[in-house]
Amino acid sequence: MTDAPETIETDTVTVNCDGGTKLGHPAVYLNMGDDGKILCPYCSRLFVLAPSSDA
Repeated sequence: MTDAPETIETDTVTVNCDGGTKLGHPAVYLNMGDDGKILCPYCSRLFVLAPSSDA
């Protein structure tokens, strides 16, 4: 597995990803579940739950 192009730390378990650019991708909502991380299936951005999060 290769490294994710971008890692985004968040304090919620559900995130919205649109690719981050004008030419991104359709907006998708991703749920981390109990893993504390989720990889966007479109752009491979990695979202991780912040250690200080109460979620």
